[in-house]
Amino acid sequence: MTGWQTLFYKEVLRFWKVSFQTVAAPVLTAVLYLLIFGHVLEDNVRVYDKVSYTAFLVPGLVMMSVLQNAFANSSSSLIQSKIMGNLVFVLLTPLSHWSWFIAYVGSSVVRGLAVGLGVLVVGAVFARPDFAAPLWILVFALLGAAMLGALGLIAGLWAEKFDQMAAFQNFVVMPMTFLSGVFYSVHSLPEFWQGVSHLNPFFYMIDGFRHGFFGVSDVSPWLSLAVVGSALVLVSAVALHLLRIGYKIRS
Repeated sequence: MTGWQTLFYKEVLRFWKVSFQTVAAPVLTAVLYLLIFGHVLEDNVRVYDKVSYTAFLVPGLVMMSVLQNAFANSSSSLIQSKIMGNLVFVLLTPLSHWSWFIAYVGSSVVRGLAVGLGVLVVGAVFARPDFAAPLWILVFALLGAAMLGALGLIAGLWAEKFDQMAAFQNFVVMPMTFLSGVFYSVHSLPEFWQGVSHLNPFFYMIDGFRHGFFGVSDVSPWLSLAVVGSALVLVSAVALHLLRIGYKIRS
């Protein structure tokens, strides 16, 4: 294997060795959300015609799980390696910043998609999913996981201790994810908060992803694709730059 393939394999093996914690636990968390919100609001909320609230909820929970776990994979790997001191063994290799980026983001995509697939399979027990446009589902899942994997790289490079990483996840990633329309349509919000939601790139990931299931969405999937693609390019450029200069990992 080439250098980036070896590092990619190492990163995939890292989370797969503890898959009960890194894959099964997030699936269980998403299913609990589905059970609680679906049971409480099933008969009281109708977002799209002929789509039950539980069915509406499943794609949002799938995408939320993809995003959160893609971020957690790259960020936790870097911060653990920095604190434990074993990152030096990767720094000693002649790997380019592109190799680091591809390996860490690629493994984050694998973990995010694995968790998302698990949530989708279990969610199908409660509401049979439709696949109106499967290509949109795949595109937004890949772009969203890649973007959060790159964002996790940035957070992992910036953080110097676990509480800084926890603060980044709790005060940036979690709010942007929960306020992106996972549990509701933004059309149900007051006009001001609709405008705020449209500034959140996570909203476009989830809305475009949901369009792949139902063929309807709050905004055009092409607009969502443009926003998510632009955000991915921007975040990736920052991550690559930080890796190139060895930000907080090279003295």
